[in-house]
Amino acid sequence: MSTTRSRPDMLPRGTLILAAGLVFFAFAATAIVRVAGIPPAASPAALRAEAGTPVIASRSLRFVDRADGAVVIQDVGGKTGGVVSVIAPGEQTGFIRGVMRGLARERRMHGIGDRPPFTLTLWRDGQLSLTDSATGRSIEMTAFGSSNRAAFAALLPGTSRGSTS
Repeated sequence: MSTTRSRPDMLPRGTLILAAGLVFFAFAATAIVRVAGIPPAASPAALRAEAGTPVIASRSLRFVDRADGAVVIQDVGGKTGGVVSVIAPGEQTGFIRGVMRGLARERRMHGIGDRPPFTLTLWRDGQLSLTDSATGRSIEMTAFGSSNRAAFAALLPGTSRGSTS
């Protein structure tokens, strides 16, 4: 009887070499970026500020969870005021719920309640951003595709389902 292990249960040598090469490449690329002092890519908000991109439409919104599972979207401080939209449980607006769930989680981590509004802004360059006035975090809606962008653009006054881009 032989006590040596059979070769089929081991990883192929080529796979191990490829994995080691990938790890080496990642470390080398990171070191080159650090040593060369390559700056990180500028955020869209910083680029817009630098270029002086004007605002087309903007709205301060508050997202409030109701006991029945609905989300009430309120216009705060705007001309229209009141309720902008109500997202009923099970409605096909999971993107809005998902984004707001993530932002609410971040607020809870910082001990911030749901009172400070979010600012939804449509820019002249066609970009749409949602900024948390309490934490300063900004999310670019265009990065999530046209249908998800349209869900938020519909909350702005005077935009027809976000077709202003």
